[in-house]
Amino acid sequence: MTNNSRRKFIRNLGGTAALLGAGSLAALGKGKEQVHILQPGKPPSSTDNIRLGCIGMGIMGFGDVQTAIKVPGVEFVAAADLYDGHLTKVKELYGDKVFTTRDYRELLNRKDIDAVIIATPDLWHDTIAIAAMEKGKAVYCEKPMVQQIEEGHQVIAAQQRTKAVFQVGSQRVSSVMLAEARKRYQAGEIGQLNIVEARMDRHDALGAWQYSIPPDASPKTIDFDTFLKDTAKVPFDPTRFFRWRNYRAYGTGIPGDLFVHLISGLHFITGSMGPERVYASGNLVQWKDGRDVPDVVVAIFDYPETKQHAAFQMTLRVNFADGGGGGEFTRLIGTDGVMELGWNDFRIKKHKLSAAPGYGGWDTYNTFPKTMQEEYVKQYNAKYTEEQRKPAQVSESSYAAPNGYDDRYDHFVNFFEAMRGGKPIVEDASFGLRAAGPALLTNESYFRKKAIDWDPVKMKIV
Repeated sequence: MTNNSRRKFIRNLGGTAALLGAGSLAALGKGKEQVHILQPGKPPSSTDNIRLGCIGMGIMGFGDVQTAIKVPGVEFVAAADLYDGHLTKVKELYGDKVFTTRDYRELLNRKDIDAVIIATPDLWHDTIAIAAMEKGKAVYCEKPMVQQIEEGHQVIAAQQRTKAVFQVGSQRVSSVMLAEARKRYQAGEIGQLNIVEARMDRHDALGAWQYSIPPDASPKTIDFDTFLKDTAKVPFDPTRFFRWRNYRAYGTGIPGDLFVHLISGLHFITGSMGPERVYASGNLVQWKDGRDVPDVVVAIFDYPETKQHAAFQMTLRVNFADGGGGGEFTRLIGTDGVMELGWNDFRIKKHKLSAAPGYGGWDTYNTFPKTMQEEYVKQYNAKYTEEQRKPAQVSESSYAAPNGYDDRYDHFVNFFEAMRGGKPIVEDASFGLRAAGPALLTNESYFRKKAIDWDPVKMKIV
C-alpha cells in the first residue's frame, strides 16, 4: 500500500494550538466551498542534542528514524535488529559510525543514548519499553503500545515509576488537522455525536502484509529464536519473521495495525476514555497463506455517556479482499452535521434542521380536504415564526494541512520537546492503552465469538 493511500484514510484553541502546533487559518476559495489551509506551528524551541537509537529496523523503524532526524539537534547513533541485512542497510544509509547489534540490551546499556524508538513486532513492545525506561531512556513506542492488555498496565506502571518520557507512535494525534477537528467538534459544529463509522479497505498483496522476503534469509542471518520470545518454539520460518503481522503469536492483526489509528484519532477529538462493549465479526477470505488472523473484520463499539460526550456507537471495518480496489473514510455523524476525516484533512457538512417540521411532500397534509389544509397552514404559521419556518441550514467547509505536511514529524517534535523542556506528551502510556485496549478487545471478541464488556476507566475486561 502506498504512503499516499494510507494517509487518505476546542473550546479553548489557545492552549491546544500551543501544544499541538495548530496555526492560523488561511481561507482559500474552491468553488463554493471554503478550504482552510492549516499552518504548522513554530519550529522546535530548543535544539539541545539528543542521541537516538532504534530497536527494530523494519518498515516503521527506517521510516521513524528518517523522520526523527529531521528534527533539529537529533542524531541517530545506534540500531538493533535480529536480521543482519537490516543492520547492513543502516550502515549504507547512515554510515559506519552508527553502532549496530542484534541484542537490544547492548543498545540500552549505552550511556550515550538518550532516547529509543521501539519498532519491533508487537509481542516485544512491552518488554523493551519497560527495560528502556528502567535504563533512563525516553521511549517512542510504535502502535499498538502492547500486544496484551495486562502488558499495558505494566508499561503504565513503569512510566509512572521511572518518570520517563514515553510516547506512543499513532502520529495523527499530533497533526494540525486533528487539532482543528477537535476544536470544531468541541465547538458543537456537528451537534450531538451519535454514530462514528470508518472503513479502511485494501486489495493488494503488500497491503495484506505479504511483505518481501530477502533471498539471504536463513538461521545464519536471522536470530529467529530470540524473535519467538516466549511463544511456541517452531522451526526457522522466514515467512513468520518478515510477515509477522499474519500471526496471532507475534502481532495484533487488523485491529492492532489499523483500527488503533482510528480509535486514537476519535479519542483525541472527543476526549473519550473508550467504549464499554465491543463486538467483532469477520472472516479469512482471500489471503489463505498460512496466516491465522482474518483479512476481513467488522467491529461495533458502544461508547457510554460521559461528561465529555453523549452515548454513541462506532463501527469500524477493514477488508483486504475488496475487489473494488479499496478505499478509506472516517465519519463522525452528529445531529447537526457530519465530520469526514482524511489523514491530514477533513470536511464538515452541516444539515441543521429548522425548528418547524414543514408540511407537504410525503405527508398526511396532502390527504386533508382543502378547508382543513387551509386551517392547518393558518395554525402552523401562528405556531412557528418566519425564522423557525426557514428550510434546513446546509453548508460545507473543508480544512487541510499544506502540501508536504508530515504529522509524524510533528509527533516527534512533541516527543523531543517533552524531553528537552518538560512539555506535555500528547500520547502517553495511559492514552496508548485506552487506544490499544479496544483494538485488542476486537481480536478477543472475534476469536471468542462473543461481545466483550470493558471498563474504560480502569481499562479492564469486565
